[in-house]
Amino acid sequence: MQGNSSQTSLNRGADLSIGRIVSVTGSKAIVLLDGASNSRARSSDGRPEMGTLLAIETARTTVLAIVSALSVPVPSQRDGESEVWIAELGLVGELSNSERSDTPYFNRGVTAYPALGDRVRLAQKPELEATFCGDTSAMVRVGAIRQDSTIPAMVRVDELLGKHFAILGTTGTGKSCTTALILRSIVEKNPAAHILLLDPHNEYATAFTEWAEVISPRNMQLPYWLLTFEEIVEVLVGDGDRKAEVEVLQEIIPIAKTRYNTARSAEPAKIRRGLGDPNRCTVDTPVPYRISDLLSLLDERMGKLENRRDLAPYRSLKHRIETISQDGRYAFMFGSRTVFDSMAQVLGRLFRVPVNNKPITILELTGIPSEVVNVVVSVLCRMTFDFALWSEGQVPVTLVCEEAHRYVPANSTLGFEPCKRAIAKIAKEGRKYGASLCIVTQRPAEIDPTILSQCNTVFALRMSNDRDQEIVASAVADTGAGLLEFLPSLGQREAIAFGDGMSLPARIKFDELPRSALPKSSTAIFSERWQTSLNEEGFLDQIVERWRASGIPTNGDAPHQLAMMADALSDALGMQSASAAESSSYMAEEASGYRVAAHSASPYSTAPSANRQNGSLVRRDVPTSTSHSSGTRSSAPERTAPVSQTNPGDKATSGLSSSDALRSLRERLSRS
Repeated sequence: MQGNSSQTSLNRGADLSIGRIVSVTGSKAIVLLDGASNSRARSSDGRPEMGTLLAIETARTTVLAIVSALSVPVPSQRDGESEVWIAELGLVGELSNSERSDTPYFNRGVTAYPALGDRVRLAQKPELEATFCGDTSAMVRVGAIRQDSTIPAMVRVDELLGKHFAILGTTGTGKSCTTALILRSIVEKNPAAHILLLDPHNEYATAFTEWAEVISPRNMQLPYWLLTFEEIVEVLVGDGDRKAEVEVLQEIIPIAKTRYNTARSAEPAKIRRGLGDPNRCTVDTPVPYRISDLLSLLDERMGKLENRRDLAPYRSLKHRIETISQDGRYAFMFGSRTVFDSMAQVLGRLFRVPVNNKPITILELTGIPSEVVNVVVSVLCRMTFDFALWSEGQVPVTLVCEEAHRYVPANSTLGFEPCKRAIAKIAKEGRKYGASLCIVTQRPAEIDPTILSQCNTVFALRMSNDRDQEIVASAVADTGAGLLEFLPSLGQREAIAFGDGMSLPARIKFDELPRSALPKSSTAIFSERWQTSLNEEGFLDQIVERWRASGIPTNGDAPHQLAMMADALSDALGMQSASAAESSSYMAEEASGYRVAAHSASPYSTAPSANRQNGSLVRRDVPTSTSHSSGTRSSAPERTAPVSQTNPGDKATSGLSSSDALRSLRERLSRS
């Protein structure tokens, strides 16, 4: 208390006060400012502004308040006449002296209210530092506060992520740069983070070149069997009103899963890895099944039908499955050349387990067919929550959802319902299990208000739309409401930050990102580009080639698939089982389905592309012929012949121990 009293007397001796308290009501107070004749009131450094933090000395603490309104009830008619200046304050917290340290510490809320007549002054630099910085061990810097540019704007990482946050602002105000800055600040201090960033415009790869694993449709692996029934129906049927086809799928998918599991039941338990009882698979259980089994089951049922008019839903569904499974744009989902349990590898790659010095996964959505983008986002959001749930919070993950109004629109008739449910589940329940959510949007009024209300920290950049401002105003406490008047006039890199991640609502200016870390989101410079005509030879041909090749995987994806299969085998190393050598031979046979069919032309080009000169990958579990009679079963799936029928290493495998056999196979797959 002695330190607090000496500080009080020092402040009073220096005459830093600018007015006195004339009204106190709950969390608000009114200050009668010193008159216009006061020289200090006229100076810019002693005059309070909207959002300025003021200090009020009490007997035990220093109460802090934010200026929420300024007014002159009765303006003077002539220059030099006296008038009344009023400042309305929101009481936000207080500084108390610690018994162990002379440095005051900040607490939200007020325990000792100011009395009438108490003098008010501008908060000084040590008080601003104690308020906005505090214990910096669990905080990161994102910029500086507007009141004093020497005071850093610090964010509490645990509160920011644990209770979700949102970045809102009109197009062109710097949302992408703000997102990159905040994530970079977090990752710099937490190099073993686990962040999944949904990037609909392919703009963030340049912002995290050294920290990110970039996944695009060309190298993505999201097997169809990871989808729930609602999600696979959206992909294969599309129109939910086609109930006959939906019912057929609902019947045959569990049977296909059971067939796959039954075939694996004789394998060592470690290789089966979580497949469990083959008779307990539901339509939503994330276990593998073969497309060829679905087609075979459809043929079986068509052969049992007597009325040909009942064949329509079966034929339509079969045609859709064959078309999509052979469409290059869907290769990330249906393009695996063999079916194996790669769920652990998919999770590890998406959620960075292990981190391997790349704590961020950037999933580029450009190139994914527009009709299934919402399905892909739904799968990723659902897997984010389920991963956090079943890992029992040991690996906290953060999902960054750019352009969130696309996936959780306020209009109930828009969007994909499972996707909305998945994001809502993270927003409502993710905190308990270590799943956090970052919402980035330019239209807060078009996003589901339930989702936005769960974001306890908000960075509001410039906004001019009245509806958007109302949404932000409904999320901020009364004490910081006055700051929102600045929203339409905020400058570049400026924002109003409030919520649990910030000590106090504040107007801040973000730090500037280095040029090498800027996202590819800058506005096109029309006045510069339109000065000269582009006459580069082959420019249009390059555009056409990139256009047609978008979303079609290159042959470079085959080694990645082989590596995933090799990683799946690595879990089985060390298993001493008599059946391990037999399982090794089976997996080698499965791997043969990855062989590349030479001289297979691109489905979109008339001439071989430079990027596809080695041929295209051919599915091994889909019949090569798409025409089947309605009353017969499909022929057995054809396997692509291996490049070499015999391998000297295969002959030696039979003489190895089970672990050596698996290790040998894994090394051969990794070298393939």
